[in-house]
Formats: sequence, C-alpha cells, structure tokens
Amino acid sequence: MKIKGNIVIGQSGGPTAAINATLAGVFCEGKNLCEGKIFGMLGGVEGLLAENMIDMKEYLKTDNDVELLKRTPSSYLGSCRFKLPQPVEGNEVYEKLFEIFEKYDIKGFFYIGGNDSMDTVKKLSAYNKFKNTDIKFMGVPKTIDNDLVKTDHTPGFGSAAKFVATVTKELVRDSLVYDLKSVTIVEIMGRDAGWLTAASALAKGDDCEGAAMVLLPEVPFDYEYVKSRVKELTEGDKSLVITVSEGVRTKDGKYVCELGSEKGTDAFGHTMLTGTAATIAAMLKKDLGIKTRAVELSTLQRCASHIASLTDINESFAVGSAAVKAAAQGQSGKMALLKRVSDNPYICETDTADVNEIANLAKEVPRSMINERGDNVTEEFITYARPLIEGELVPIFENGLPSHIKR
Repeated sequence: MKIKGNIVIGQSGGPTAAINATLAGVFCEGKNLCEGKIFGMLGGVEGLLAENMIDMKEYLKTDNDVELLKRTPSSYLGSCRFKLPQPVEGNEVYEKLFEIFEKYDIKGFFYIGGNDSMDTVKKLSAYNKFKNTDIKFMGVPKTIDNDLVKTDHTPGFGSAAKFVATVTKELVRDSLVYDLKSVTIVEIMGRDAGWLTAASALAKGDDCEGAAMVLLPEVPFDYEYVKSRVKELTEGDKSLVITVSEGVRTKDGKYVCELGSEKGTDAFGHTMLTGTAATIAAMLKKDLGIKTRAVELSTLQRCASHIASLTDINESFAVGSAAVKAAAQGQSGKMALLKRVSDNPYICETDTADVNEIANLAKEVPRSMINERGDNVTEEFITYARPLIEGELVPIFENGLPSHIKR
C-alpha cells in the first residue's frame, strides 16, 4: 500500500545527534511509499501554522546528501516548543492546521520528538475525529532523556549516553593528575528520569575507576548522606568524580538547583534546571573544606555527532522508516518504537503503540537498576545500556572538521 497524497515531517523539542537520522528514515521511506511530495515543516508545528515548509526532495537530492544528513547533529528542519490547546471542536488553531492539511493535500503527518511532541500527535489525532479525514498521524520518538514509555529506549539516547560515558572517563583521568583530594561534580541532563546520568556508570572498567557516585532523580537527594559518603571516600582516594542529574530533588520535592536561587519556567511550565552541580559543590566545599569543581555538560551532551553511536543512528533511521510503513498500512494515532528481542546477542525490532498510552507519561529508571544505597547503578542497567552505545558512525571530515549539511 502507498500513501496517496503528500506527507509532512516535523522535528520538535530539544535536538540530538540522531534526530536527523530519523528524519532521513522518514524521508527515504517516504520516497518509497508516498505518491506525492515530502514537505518539511520549518520550526515544527509553529512553522506549519505559518505555512513555512520546504519540499525536501529539492534539498536532499542524492544518497550522499542523505548520508551527510545522518551525520549532522541537531534538527535540520528546526524545532519549537509549542503546546497545542486541548482539542475542542471548532478551535481556531486546529481549524487552521486542518485547512493547511487540505490545501497541501497532506495525507501523512510525522512528528519527531519527545513527550511533548507525542502530546501534539495525540491532540491532532483526537481532533481528527471531529474532522473525519483520512490523514494518518504518526509520532516518531526522539529524546536523550530516554523517558518515553512503551519503547525499550529512545533514539538519541544511545549517542548522548556514549558522550556522557566518554566525558566521565576523561574527567576521571583529569581528576587524578594532581596528588590532592578533590571532588568533581558533573551535572547531566535529566529532569524526571536519570537514564542519561546513569549512563556515566558505563565509564567504569579495567582502564577507569568510573564515577564514585551516580545520583539520579528517582532517589530523593539526601545531602547528609552524600556529605558523609564523600568524606568516607576521600579518606582512601585522592579525588572523586560524582555524576548527578540536573533534576535531583530533596525528599520534600524541591529541586536541588533551587536551593541556591529561584528558577524560571519554560513554555510548558517546566522549571528551568541549571546549577545543580554548582550547588552541591559549594555545599561540600563549605562543610568538608575540600577542593571542589562543578562541570555542567549543558547542551554539549545533546548533539555530539563526532562520537555518535552507530547502533543509535541505525535504530533512529529504522524508527523513521517504520513510522511511514505503519501509516501506509493504515495506522494512525500511533508512535513507532523499538522492541528489544535479545540482550546477547543484542537484537532490537521496530513496532508501534497507541500514542494515547505514551504522551504525558514518563519512564523512570526502575529501582532494580539502582543499587541499594541509591548512589549508583546495578549490573542490570549496564546490561541494558551497553549495547546502545556500540559502534561509531565516522563523520565525513573536511578541512580537519566534521562536515554538516545545512539548508
């Protein structure tokens, strides 16, 4: 079966090293299964509302263009953080969107993103019941946070995890240079789920001591415990590296970063998290009198395509392709996903699930993947995460630097 008409693709939320590989997957399968044009909305659904779109076949003309796109970080089509209102019949925002769908003969809508993006797909699918059109609405997962439910893991996570584990190894080596006691606190992204911070544990091995503590939002932050544990550990080691999720909270629900200063909110009402590592480092320095240093990876961890996971890139492409196949088969209101078949050997397949069972839910690191003390991960997490960082997709270098595609 084929999609009889045009399709439109959008990217939303934060960028990753693999989101363009997903875009490439939708585009390539779209060429196979779509009888019309493949539009790209510039700036997500906000761009679509402004009819700011491109014909992607005019930009991705060769196989080399697609290969370069897969190796280019961030969102090729641009992004947005636009929250659709509740889908009430006659709402002007939805009416305008469906007028645009009709104007451009859109029969397939593919939105690549995380939880808020799946909320967009959910709402558009719901409004489509009022309009009763034959448009297929499909979500395609993306988030370094790895917190979407139903899917074994999310595209983008593997590459970000590979970067985090690599940086942790390098910071451990750096911290051991001088013969003095010090503590380096590394702040890693993760508001409600600690998957990415947990990936720092992958650094530990025969050639690396690894992080002494891995602090996740799934476990309430207990400063008195952390202080006593650091004091104990620094008696035997001359320096420590501790990794911490930006979203760790105290037992009363207050973000640790808010202990230092009040934070603003984003378009979705989420507290803007920054300064967690600096807050903890300052407290330890004051109370223990030891040298501390705070390292905030910030946006560096999102788009490090120079050290992308080949597994991640391949799977990101695959879910994009799977979303188009599902739409061509008549599915709508679904999200393409990854389903693990085996750990050893590692095998993962694509599937779909109802977006209503995914949007606005968060998958936390299960307690079985966190040690009894709550300050590191278990072997179960290592077994889960290790395959996701395997392999490398070497950038195409030009003048000594990775080459990127741009519009």
